Amino acid sequence: MPALPAPDYPADVRARLEADAREVIARYPGARSALLPLLHLVQAEEGHVTRTGIRFCAEMLDLTTAEVTAVSTFYSMYRRRSSGDYQVGVCTNTLCAVMGGDAIFADLKEHLGVDNGETTEDGRVTLEHIECNAACDFAPVVMVNWEFFDNQTPETARRLVDDLRAGRTVEPTRGAPLCTFKETARMLAGFPDERPGAVEATGGAGPASLTGLRLARGEAAPGRGADHVVSPRSTADGAPTDEPPSGHPAEEAPSGHPSSHDAPQQTSASDEASPSPATPDGEASPRGNETAGPTAEEGE
Repeated sequence: MPALPAPDYPADVRARLEADAREVIARYPGARSALLPLLHLVQAEEGHVTRTGIRFCAEMLDLTTAEVTAVSTFYSMYRRRSSGDYQVGVCTNTLCAVMGGDAIFADLKEHLGVDNGETTEDGRVTLEHIECNAACDFAPVVMVNWEFFDNQTPETARRLVDDLRAGRTVEPTRGAPLCTFKETARMLAGFPDERPGAVEATGGAGPASLTGLRLARGEAAPGRGADHVVSPRSTADGAPTDEPPSGHPAEEAPSGHPSSHDAPQQTSASDEASPSPATPDGEASPRGNETAGPTAEEGE
């Protein structure tokens, strides 16, 4: 049976949301570009994207509810059902997993009595596994409403969720103070965090995460002398640089390759010492490596 039309918001809620929505829409040259922040706005109202919220976004942007639904179900940050005040995400991507993320996630499922994407009976915590959050040097990482809790263990993660459920103050490892999921959603809609000191609170990536950036800029590598840097791959006018790939005086750059990352891979097709391939009748191919299997595998 087709679903009945979604109910509207109460008049006072509708008026408040319309004022906020118009402020968001005015930031974009085309109204429909405001769909993502408007979805965060309605999520901030009810804790997830409801049919009423979808109807509201469609009416404000002159879209169909099908168009809004397609977007809201594509992105995982938009919740499709009621969720908790605190979204506890355990990174189970490769590095966090091997460093203990899988163990933390399994332990929290048992401790909270919920499975992935489920919410505790008190409505305080929703548990989920999440993908990489670009904090590998702090692995394993747990996030609460997108704030970082670094270097976790099953014991610290259990204490974290217990504090959240008990209403005790919890401080992220870095970044702004923790707030509820609805408050976070409103900020993602583009409205400022008005809590005292929240904007000033900060926390960047760790030294390991920033090493690649430092090297790309030609800065000294951590723990190395000032003469050991990675120079840019080309000069300002686009010409290759003659500097060694690591900037170290004793290292020579491969001919024709200003960066060691550009060095050609050695394959059997390019190795003159590799045996010539055999033809179907068992004899060596007269063309040698030119018709070798690996050459075909490279797309030639």
